[in-house]
Amino acid sequence: MFSFDHLVHGGDYNPDQWIKTPEVWDEDMRLMKLAHINSATISIFSWALLEPEEGVYNFEWLDTIMDKLHENGIGAILATPSGARPAWLAQKYPEVLRVEENGIRNEFGVRHNHCLTSPIYREKVQNINRMLAERYKNHPALKMWHISNEYSGACHCELCRQAFVEWLKTYYHNSLDELNDAWWSGFWSHQITDWNQLSSPKERGESHVSAMKLSWRRFVSDSHISFLENEIAPLREITPDIPITTNFMRTYDGINYQEMAKHIDVVSWDNYPYWAVGKDMDEAAEAAFNHDLYRSIKGGQPFFMMESTPSIVNWRPVNKIPHPGTHTLTSIQAVAHGSDSVQYFQWRKARGGHEKFHGAVVDHCGHENTRVFREVTKLGKDLEKLSGVVDGRTDSKVAVIFDWENMWAIKYYNGYNNQHRDYVKESVKWYDSFRKRGIPVDVISMDDDFSKYDLIVAPFLYSFKDDTEDKIESYVKNGGNFAGTYLLGVTDKNDRCHLGGFPAGKLKDVFGIWAEETDSLPENMHNKAEYNGKEYSVDFVCDIIHAQGAEILGKYSSDFYAGMPAVTKNSYKNGTAYYIAFRNDADFALDFCDELIKDIGITSDSNIVTEENVFIRKRGDYIFVMNFSGKDTTVQLDKEYFDVLNGKKTDGSVALPVYGYMVLK
Repeated sequence: MFSFDHLVHGGDYNPDQWIKTPEVWDEDMRLMKLAHINSATISIFSWALLEPEEGVYNFEWLDTIMDKLHENGIGAILATPSGARPAWLAQKYPEVLRVEENGIRNEFGVRHNHCLTSPIYREKVQNINRMLAERYKNHPALKMWHISNEYSGACHCELCRQAFVEWLKTYYHNSLDELNDAWWSGFWSHQITDWNQLSSPKERGESHVSAMKLSWRRFVSDSHISFLENEIAPLREITPDIPITTNFMRTYDGINYQEMAKHIDVVSWDNYPYWAVGKDMDEAAEAAFNHDLYRSIKGGQPFFMMESTPSIVNWRPVNKIPHPGTHTLTSIQAVAHGSDSVQYFQWRKARGGHEKFHGAVVDHCGHENTRVFREVTKLGKDLEKLSGVVDGRTDSKVAVIFDWENMWAIKYYNGYNNQHRDYVKESVKWYDSFRKRGIPVDVISMDDDFSKYDLIVAPFLYSFKDDTEDKIESYVKNGGNFAGTYLLGVTDKNDRCHLGGFPAGKLKDVFGIWAEETDSLPENMHNKAEYNGKEYSVDFVCDIIHAQGAEILGKYSSDFYAGMPAVTKNSYKNGTAYYIAFRNDADFALDFCDELIKDIGITSDSNIVTEENVFIRKRGDYIFVMNFSGKDTTVQLDKEYFDVLNGKKTDGSVALPVYGYMVLK
């Protein structure tokens, strides 16, 4: 379904903001070619210009832009405009505006201020999308559809309440008994006896039933997917060969992206690391994690980096300029991890509006004589040399489970440590331990195929889906290696605790342990654990477990449970299950992963010797070496390679400057 045979280099282009000065359009074409830009994402927020009055359309300006792009060899990623409705639509049909949790309907303004359920809004969105598809279905510039922009939020209007009730009827098989059992409604005498007693969770109403909040979160996510499908329908009908994407936002918890990804052709996401504030390595690790999450989300298929900034953003409390070279390294990292695009928000800075100070390729000065423009141009030239990497894949034998439904369940339960339960941070920590050893990692959900991996790590997998217990047991039984951490399999999909203790059910046999209690440590209180001759600080969470057949690899060394198991290993049928009963935010994960790598025989992608802060990633036949260390360094090559960007062979010790990179083949 891809329409590109090269790495896409471009970004959000808003020519509608310059419609009164069309000479700017011609200058944009000149500058795009100068910067080696080959793609532009257009019309994202231009509904009011495309349809200034209901049923009155103005496409002439967009015709001109599409023609100019094609004449200059630039492809168009054409957006649908549903993210920001025109004022006339909100004025005539106020019911399309969202109702907040407080029950008050919003006035016209901002973006994503629409009711996902509204039949009128869905109809109007389909109408404008159909008009776009019919008009440009045969235009040679059209390469991809960009659906809306960064779907987000929820509506609490009566239409959405009714839709939620219908969703619950389907989910719980039209049985209030099943719903009450799943929600454990006998607690606080909250049994539901009529479907119309149900509403969305609100602070001024029902806000303490975690199963209800999980149901609402699933419903809102499904509503976004349904809205997406409504948008897509005319595009699929009229332009069936044009691929479709919509841009995701890191690990945004408002939508289950692992489910939404099934409904689009190409996954894309918006990448905005916070560089130059003393946390570069943390930012680089989390960016790598997100890249591999979106690479894995459709079975290893390449994704698009739909947005990034070539300089600063405008929405942080303080917007620091990244150091020179950071932008190009950020972009190369995306390509190394599976992106077939480098795209920006935005091409040209707006003169006014909320994002007028957000970074862009073309600044308010309007010319090419800037540091940012020169960096973008250099990157554009490098990307042209890397066209052979398009559609290149990465073969991973290790996976980390990161699951949206588990993230929701962790957010909503009340207990243990209510201050420190960062699921994303915990997942990135274990992911990055393998990354530091040059080992590629897939980031998968509980629904994905486990069988193709030699090792699966499940950080903080607190809540299980219906078949998760059986999947883990089968995976280990058939020879897999599975490592779980604290609070594994405590509840089911409705956040009901598994009876018989945890890990859930048969997993007590798989891991050879059972957990009796869980201790939670305040901010400045620590326990200790000994493992492999080394003592580690234990922070925030400690499962107090009993070994029932498992080999004890590490023990707690303080508090009343000193001497009890903290790290275990259990042989189960043909496989092995490991359990880490505590949280440590320092070096335990890396040391433990080193032992797993050695025991299981996992190998890295290359034998190139670098510092931990130099990232190595193999994609297809290409090896990317990226220096995030913040200092000049050297890389020791294990053999002779072809340096793709410099066009020559290289071997031995190679200097890599701060924020430098090289691509070897």
